[in-house]
Amino acid sequence: MAGFLETVALSKVYETPDGPLPVVLGFDLEVARGEFIALIGHSGCGKSTVLQMIAGLNDISDGNVVLDAREIDGPGPDRGVVFQAPCLLPWMTARENVRLGVDQVYSHVDEDVRSDIVEYHLDLVGLGDALDKHPAELSNGMRQRVGLARAFALSPKMLLLDEPFGMLDSLTRVELQEILLDIWTEDRMTALMVTHDVDEALFLADRVVMMTSGPRARVGRILDVPFGRPRDRAEVLEHPDYYALRGELIGFLEGEGSDAPLQSVA
Repeated sequence: MAGFLETVALSKVYETPDGPLPVVLGFDLEVARGEFIALIGHSGCGKSTVLQMIAGLNDISDGNVVLDAREIDGPGPDRGVVFQAPCLLPWMTARENVRLGVDQVYSHVDEDVRSDIVEYHLDLVGLGDALDKHPAELSNGMRQRVGLARAFALSPKMLLLDEPFGMLDSLTRVELQEILLDIWTEDRMTALMVTHDVDEALFLADRVVMMTSGPRARVGRILDVPFGRPRDRAEVLEHPDYYALRGELIGFLEGEGSDAPLQSVA
């Protein structure tokens, strides 16, 4: 059976003064509907490039991306994207930043319904008391909560997260991981998250996809995460396989990332 998301021979080549530079070459992946995938690899290996091509924000040099049996040819509301920096419009309140996308996607419904959608999702991420605050009045963690609310409020087919917690302190990062997991668990939206944090990947994902270092980066190994859902952080950390799995990921990044053949680890 074909995946809900499929990348087939996905490649990105940049033209440089020294000739073509293949950053990603032959990236093949199938993701099931409702699956949460973490994509890890060394900085600069092309993780974000892959995510941006799936989002339709970066042109594909070769290969293709198919989401729910439709080939991707540009950005669209069927993919909600959360970036490392929330990219909020500074002159708009939290409510207005989320409302901007909701008005476009739900233009066919009453204004009161759209307002309810916005307020519901901001309340879901813990910002029910900050609806009318501007980004300058919010902490980095609160701004990223707005970004999460904005993505989930559109009810996309797929959620794409590009190191969304990478700029946050460790305590805020843990808190937002919990919020993300709680919201995601409600509807099991298909998700792909770029991260450099192996603990974050193991806590959130069903599978961890490891990219080779590049250039010509591709899928190197795939780790199946055995922890059940709903997922509790303490239970994950106490699982007898946790540190062995963590070691698999770190071992790949430290010793095999540049030339590892594709294989699965169960």
